[in-house]
Amino acid sequence: MRLLKFDPMAKIAINLTTASIQQEEVIVGIDLGTTNSLVAYMHPEDRAAIAINDQGLGTIVPSVVHFGENGEAVVGNAAKDYLITDPANTIYSVKRLLGKSYQDLGAHKDFFGYKIIDDNSEGLVKIRVQDRFYSPIELSAEILKELRARAEHALKTPVNRAVITVPAYFNDSQRQATRDAGKLAGLEVLRIVNEPTAASLAYGIGLEPTEEKTIAVYDLGGGTFDISILKIHQGIFEVLSTNGDTYLGGDDMDRAIIEHWILGNRLVADLAAQDANTAQALRLKAEEAKKALSSQETFTAELNGVTLELDKHTFETLITPIVDRTMTSCRMALQDAGLAPEQIDTVIMVGGSTRVPLVYQTVSDFFGKPANNSLNPDEVVALGAAIQADVLAGNRKDILLLDVTPLTLGIETMGGLMDSIIPRNSKIPTKAGRQYTTSVDGQVNMKISVYQGERDLVKENRKLAEFDLKGIPAMPAGFPKVDVNFILNADGILKVEAIELRSGVRQEVEVKPQYGLTDEQVEQMLMDSITHAREDVSTRMVIEARTTAEQMIYQVERFLEKNGEHLTSEEINLTRQNVQHLKEVLPTGDKDTILKAVDVLEEQTSPFAERVMQISIKKAMTGKKIE
Repeated sequence: MRLLKFDPMAKIAINLTTASIQQEEVIVGIDLGTTNSLVAYMHPEDRAAIAINDQGLGTIVPSVVHFGENGEAVVGNAAKDYLITDPANTIYSVKRLLGKSYQDLGAHKDFFGYKIIDDNSEGLVKIRVQDRFYSPIELSAEILKELRARAEHALKTPVNRAVITVPAYFNDSQRQATRDAGKLAGLEVLRIVNEPTAASLAYGIGLEPTEEKTIAVYDLGGGTFDISILKIHQGIFEVLSTNGDTYLGGDDMDRAIIEHWILGNRLVADLAAQDANTAQALRLKAEEAKKALSSQETFTAELNGVTLELDKHTFETLITPIVDRTMTSCRMALQDAGLAPEQIDTVIMVGGSTRVPLVYQTVSDFFGKPANNSLNPDEVVALGAAIQADVLAGNRKDILLLDVTPLTLGIETMGGLMDSIIPRNSKIPTKAGRQYTTSVDGQVNMKISVYQGERDLVKENRKLAEFDLKGIPAMPAGFPKVDVNFILNADGILKVEAIELRSGVRQEVEVKPQYGLTDEQVEQMLMDSITHAREDVSTRMVIEARTTAEQMIYQVERFLEKNGEHLTSEEINLTRQNVQHLKEVLPTGDKDTILKAVDVLEEQTSPFAERVMQISIKKAMTGKKIE
């Protein structure tokens, strides 16, 4: 199996920015961040990675999306202004929702100021904005569209291909969601790259095939912290361990400053309680103080006639607990990797919050060597992604690319959808898997159909194999846990295994290399996936909405049968009306109409389960003495 170089848009173009002739269109590198995002490219003449600054707007694009009354999306700084004035229609931190179900959010459900649907299932979350429903994939696509538009405007050339970075701890579902977002934004995602790997490439680490190093990448952003320990050997980046906190960053430093001001001055406390706009202005002053005290000893400012003061010593005292939490993660990451601090060859600093001198000094002291912060910490991940893109474009002849799989491999799920297990361009050998469950009560067999291709519907892809997992113990729908694993070896031989975890029932099948496709057939499949990308994603979302609705109907009707005695006749009638309405809108094929009906039914019935549980507990405890 070999890497197929396929460019359906291949043509000679003149880049008006550099006045140079391009044989191929630009492949950009994208850092799709929780707080901010960036896009970068490799300059064709001096071979330097450059973060794109379109029309002087700055390189950073806040990862915020606002929807106006007509449903039109605004992304970036313009959207950020609506976080206070229109929070219900302004989406932020969407990266935290990628590939997640409502149940995954756990204690962080109240963190988000916008409406997230709880459909009482393990399905992926959906966000309600006015009367429309968006998946995190669609919202991430809006950010990627903005980045793509800025790149095309700045470079005066089409941008259709990209490398996108993700955290090292992202699982397969989150990585596939990132790929889908790229596809929806009109981008062919050539590779998903770990953020610490990209940062390493930006510093030139790993570009030399003979280089062997163990490095630590310390990434402290506005809202998240990650520490990754990497081993680099012959151009291969191996993640030894990763640790961190998805709710820890520079925002916590700002909050510590605000609390200090409030406790020390009643007038500031009055300001904070005045209104949302003033509170937001106070937060911006705290952010200003944090940045100022990175290069000066004192900070003084005025807000609505109130003086705000802070000195560097007090600031560092306030943030020491925050920095200490990051060092706890560093210790745990080293412990998981089985290494001591002195065994780390290089420490790389990533993220805007690493500009704080106390952070830099603490990290350097912990690892016993000066950390490397010579590159812009906001841009370093995007720059590394641009270098990886340059490698994929074939412009770096000194770097050996490992063999990759030419087409996505996956299985069929409900509604005839293709669920990707191993995305195309994944390095081989590789192993990936997903967990599935049954859709009806008492299901004892599960058909596993293996497909290859880039389309969202299996009927548009090529079927490779099919087998039945038999002997699943009869259980209620959703209880069985079936792991489906794809193991692709260096020869391109794919082994698919399915295991029901509760019973240990197992079945597997082996598929031979190349799968009988010519290069021309592979290219045609890729071309079709690009041509039909938007159509495919729209179809997938309608099917997913219908599947969610059908599962909701099944669950509610079963609940009424078993627990109707605990409901009033009015509640039963209203529930049946809402179920009937949901059944009537199912054939419309309108995703938003279907999901709105699901939302109405879910909100109406969600108190029922709690009531029945309380009645069951009361019955169980009757006559029992608690000691």
